[in-house]
Amino acid sequence: MIAVVIGGGTMGAGIAHVLLAGGHEVVLAESGAERVAAARAAVARSLATAAERGKLDRAADELLANLTVVERLADVPAELVVEAVPEDAALKRRVLATAARACPDAVLASNTSSLSIADLARDLPGERVLGMHFFNPVPVQRLVELVHHDGLSPAVLAKAREWAEQLGKTVIEVRDSPGFATSRLGVAVGLEAIRVLEEGVATADDVDTGMRLGYGWPMGPLRLTDLVGLDVRLAIAEHLAAELGPRFEPPRLLRDKVARGELGRKSGQGFFTW
Repeated sequence: MIAVVIGGGTMGAGIAHVLLAGGHEVVLAESGAERVAAARAAVARSLATAAERGKLDRAADELLANLTVVERLADVPAELVVEAVPEDAALKRRVLATAARACPDAVLASNTSSLSIADLARDLPGERVLGMHFFNPVPVQRLVELVHHDGLSPAVLAKAREWAEQLGKTVIEVRDSPGFATSRLGVAVGLEAIRVLEEGVATADDVDTGMRLGYGWPMGPLRLTDLVGLDVRLAIAEHLAAELGPRFEPPRLLRDKVARGELGRKSGQGFFTW
């Protein structure tokens, strides 16, 4: 299969990695020469790390030979397109419209973690548009959340499940709704963990240790927020608050940290120092 990934950031590079490791040819689209080079380097590093850990069936260089990184998406005989650009509905709609023209027969998947798939599919061939929500870090996390809306073809949903499972992922299917299932639940716990810290109930370390040892979480909610990015979590919380009400209103501490540029691991400081 030829697959297209649009957006070469953390998520896009990770999705490209798992598609390459699954034996597919990948066209990765980014904007600008610097971002093209950075995207290719990110995929190469990810594959090399996986090879060092014995997680690949083939040499990293051999897999990387099946990657093409481009500045502009032209006609591509792709079966699958996954957009992984920032969580901006207007941007995602423009990207998906471009993909629909460049890849007229492809399934069009959005990696959004919270935006309405029906809204993104507006003015597109909605029968082949769905949510295909991967989790960070993509090569490690086993889950893919497939999001279906009323206009989606059941055959397309079944094909997307087949592809995800071929990549070694476990699939859950959810109905199109703000935050779907995983983001809605994850954000709710994450926001409450921030409030617990904000109110001085417990330290960040103790909040996370309590959730790991008491509830079996592999990573505490505050460290997970650092990994996701405080700015990303804030944007999702604001969207969910607008759609679902004040229970998702972001705490002041989260807003203040984002305003100071404390965005988590990517900035070196969040609820923890990285």
